[in-house]
Amino acid sequence: MSIKEYFVSLFKGMYSLIKGMEVTGKELVTPKVTEQYPENRATLQIPDRFRATLQFIYDENGNHKCIGCRSCERACPNGTIHIDTRMVDLPNGKKKMKLDKYIYDLGSCTFCSLCVQSCPTSAIEFSNDFEQAVFRRESLVKQLNYLPEKDEPAPAVAQPNEAKSEAAPKTADAATVEGNSPETVKNDNQENQ
Repeated sequence: MSIKEYFVSLFKGMYSLIKGMEVTGKELVTPKVTEQYPENRATLQIPDRFRATLQFIYDENGNHKCIGCRSCERACPNGTIHIDTRMVDLPNGKKKMKLDKYIYDLGSCTFCSLCVQSCPTSAIEFSNDFEQAVFRRESLVKQLNYLPEKDEPAPAVAQPNEAKSEAAPKTADAATVEGNSPETVKNDNQENQ
């Protein structure tokens, strides 16, 4: 190493040190901002777009919009969401998928909001509640559908005249399967007419 290279590297090091001290000196004289947390919880301003924890959106009747399609579970990059569903029979004879459990692990969430964006019914959102400190990681696993599921409304009762016209008279073969004698069925059919 020549003497010239030595002094060039020495001056570059000194310049770098002075530049760093300049940034530190500016921070030394700027006014400080101290949050008086937790004393100022009532006046604390948290931005609306702050992503703290995932939650269901419930209406005034306590119903959520989640249909159990699992699009948020598929969109989650690290498997934070786990959805359990079940098939239920509706009164009209059709089957419908119902949400059984919606499990959310706050400890492994990256707050990317891909689950919120992929939800077709806008059933989930991020809240502003940033106070999520716990002592055990198991406490960060939450079930979002904590309200009990509402029962499906009962189908409308058909008018008595419509019920008679839709009901076909029983035959002797159907009667023997049900445990009635064919004579009883004939008498019932004659009384209905």
